[in-house]
Amino acid sequence: MSEIKVSKFGGSSMKDHEAMLRSARISKEHKADITLVSATYGTTDLLHGLIEKSVEGKWNECEKSLFTIREKHFDILQNLTKDNLAGEKLRELVNNLETLIRGIYLLNECSEKAKDRVVSFGERVSSVLFTEAMKMEWPERQIELFDSRNILKTDSTHGKAKPDLESIKIESSKYFNFSDKIAYVGQGYIGSDEHGSTTTLGRGGSDYSAALFAEGVGANVLQIWTDVAGIATTDPRICKTAKPIHEISYDEASEMAQYGAKILHPTTLVPAMRSGIPVFVGSSYAKDEKGTWIKESVEDKPLIRAIAKRDGQALLTISTPKMLNAYGFMGRIFDTFTRYEVSVDCVTTSEISVAVTVDKDTLENKKLLKDLSKIGDVKSEIGFTLISLIGNQMLEKPGLAKKIFANIEDINVRMLCLGASAYNFNILVNDKDGEKAITNLHAEFIG
Repeated sequence: MSEIKVSKFGGSSMKDHEAMLRSARISKEHKADITLVSATYGTTDLLHGLIEKSVEGKWNECEKSLFTIREKHFDILQNLTKDNLAGEKLRELVNNLETLIRGIYLLNECSEKAKDRVVSFGERVSSVLFTEAMKMEWPERQIELFDSRNILKTDSTHGKAKPDLESIKIESSKYFNFSDKIAYVGQGYIGSDEHGSTTTLGRGGSDYSAALFAEGVGANVLQIWTDVAGIATTDPRICKTAKPIHEISYDEASEMAQYGAKILHPTTLVPAMRSGIPVFVGSSYAKDEKGTWIKESVEDKPLIRAIAKRDGQALLTISTPKMLNAYGFMGRIFDTFTRYEVSVDCVTTSEISVAVTVDKDTLENKKLLKDLSKIGDVKSEIGFTLISLIGNQMLEKPGLAKKIFANIEDINVRMLCLGASAYNFNILVNDKDGEKAITNLHAEFIG
């Protein structure tokens, strides 16, 4: 084979039988060797709701949700095939889900391990349905449904499992036999640990798993299909003059994902970057639009490529006069963040204090705040939005900061961060000023 292609379709592309058939046609058109799918639109939320209701002992509500899930998927199946075998697979999965939920209901508790098993049903069910859609649209190839859990090996950190890269490569080489006669269909988001227990990769895990598969099989191309035709210069809902980006570098796209762009999760690009795999992001609803190619290097390198934002930011300031001219202050702070697996975005320091931006939800971790208070006085502030200008050679452009502040002169900037990367300039503003700042800066730098 000249090329190996891995495609992944999100929940909106699995919304109903029409969306599945449309996605299957795209897989055929692009000759995808492996296609991974998310749960059907809204199903993962239903499954999380099922867990909550079962723990709370609300069996009547559980039955209603189970009925909704059953009817939703059998309705899609009936529009795709009359194959009894597919119906039996679907029925077995839904029955297994009901048995698991009943067990959680009787125990009135749900471990992280059990939670992973429950939410995995979304992808497992949708992949059965999508296999039938592929058979309809691509009769020239043998369509083989496989269980991603047998390939994507992880540790046992349920809810946010870490992949075992070497094991993924070994299992991939043992299982897949690529040719122009076969196409594989599997599930995004899920894997298994060394004991065979189901694990999930956490937020953004579906795209991440596709990148891991692409790396594991040595793919030439990774395609991510969503309901949006690629990456734009900013959120079009905020700024009507947002423009499509047809080509962007790994570094720029990583910064965009890290600082709030909704199309890709930050972890998605890591396996692709390691292996130099080009990534295409397109819309399954507008397959003929150009979309966005993410590559190792690109020819066009504008000063400001895009503007992203992260809502729900909090500012933590840790300070103590005892650390004046002393060493180890920052080390102790970041050791604490590492221990609690907290991601810090921006940092500013003085001789006796360190200020960092974190997601607002971090403040709910009382143990973290208690341990930080042992180092110094902790002050927390909420109600912020982090605005990030993403581009190239920012550290080499005189007058950049002047232009930025001239366009937000009536907006209070609580914190700024420049210098750690030539690809971004971050400013922290009040939530109420976020959209205005983006609109003004986009008009100045992008047009």
